Amino acid sequence: MSRIARSSLIIALFFGLDKILGLLRVVLFNRIFITSDRDVFFVSNNIPDLLSALISGGALGIALIPVLTEHLQRQGRSAAWQLFSQIINLAFIVTAAIALVIILLADPLIQYVIAPGFNDPVKWQMAARLMRLDLLAILIFSISGLVMAGLQANQHFLLPAMAPGLYNTGQIIGILVLAPRFGIYGLAYGVILGAILHLGVQIPGLIRHQFHWTPAIDLRDPGVRQVLRLMGPRFLTMFCLQIYFLARDRFASFFQEGAISALNNGWFIQQVPETLIGTAIAIALLPSLSEYLTNGEIQRFQDTINRALRVMLALTLPIAVLLAVAIRPLVQVVFQFQPAETEMLVWATRAFLLGLAGHTWLEVAVRSFYAQQDARTPLKAAFFQAVSFPFIAWVLSRLLGASGIALADSLTFTGQAIFLLLLLNIRFPHVLQVKNTLMRALVACAAGGLLALILLTWLPLPALFRALGALAAGGVVALPWIWPEIRSLVKL
Repeated sequence: MSRIARSSLIIALFFGLDKILGLLRVVLFNRIFITSDRDVFFVSNNIPDLLSALISGGALGIALIPVLTEHLQRQGRSAAWQLFSQIINLAFIVTAAIALVIILLADPLIQYVIAPGFNDPVKWQMAARLMRLDLLAILIFSISGLVMAGLQANQHFLLPAMAPGLYNTGQIIGILVLAPRFGIYGLAYGVILGAILHLGVQIPGLIRHQFHWTPAIDLRDPGVRQVLRLMGPRFLTMFCLQIYFLARDRFASFFQEGAISALNNGWFIQQVPETLIGTAIAIALLPSLSEYLTNGEIQRFQDTINRALRVMLALTLPIAVLLAVAIRPLVQVVFQFQPAETEMLVWATRAFLLGLAGHTWLEVAVRSFYAQQDARTPLKAAFFQAVSFPFIAWVLSRLLGASGIALADSLTFTGQAIFLLLLLNIRFPHVLQVKNTLMRALVACAAGGLLALILLTWLPLPALFRALGALAAGGVVALPWIWPEIRSLVKL
């Protein structure tokens, strides 16, 4: 197996364990807390998640990897770690300063920006308190998120892949151990514990790769300035992405109670295959893509991207169809919601699944441009998505209810991915040669989906086993049509 294939499978394995823990967390969360508390908790995370995404968790982390990889290739590990120390010091100080401002402004942010549709002072106050607690976890993530980037630049993927599972473990402890005493605030304490575990598990990796912390920040350092130049557009790109989350929950706050939870739970279900396929492969790709370009291996860069896109297309289309067919009994058994909330979640999930392939392609498209140290092009695509989503969500939500918001997600994120890949195909022809894969994947969808629907209707089994049997049988029927792409995964 190639280095990228091995890394992808390692990441996918631990992301799979993380998603199992995440599913356990989601099930416990939905069963233990009442609907209004769930809505409030989801709302309280918006601004802290925005801060994390704009600094270490997204913008700075992904901007750091190509520059750190270049330093490792040309100047050695000592110089790379010195650059890393300066970036991590800067991230912590900036995060702490912004977090302090948000703590002071938490109440008006909740009431006027994030969830005006609540129209309930008790919910607003609870969300503001939870937000302040979440910011403590984000401060820890300002270090931990960059540690992930630093280890990945060193081609070390094991410990960063384990970290999200430990983050979920902390939250599960919060739900089971702390929530009985502190209520919904116990879950917030669990989030802080999870952040500590997320950082702690990666420290041995730093030791193994001989990390030495330097207590300094030099904004005149060429490496620091290079990272910040990349981060500027990436910062705006992540801001555009977070506008989507803010807009999604703001729209949902005007619908019936449980709409916010339905959209967040539907997003989580869609993110399980998206993370295992799209994120796992894309994370493993970025350091290697950067290395190929540094070494002038253009053909290898192009072929790797094309193979990744074909693998993702072949896997995600049948998975989306099979999950859409079987989602209702799975939701009924796992979450045990009332019929109205079950119905909202089923249709929201189906709408999100329409964009599964687009989301995975976007992971590769964005990283392909960052490997070229081009952060401006992804910014243009993200701006298009941020501008179009609120309008499309407003129109579709009036026609379809809360599930229209999820459909707007699928349309705008898929559009963003296609836009980026068309531009990439101009620079590197043949990147988008996926016609044969698309045709076979559509046949796999039709064959697997039809069999799953028949079995789901006629199998004389309890709901859960009927759904699992339909998924398994549909997957077996679909498999021969996409087998060439699955085999090519090992050559990535």
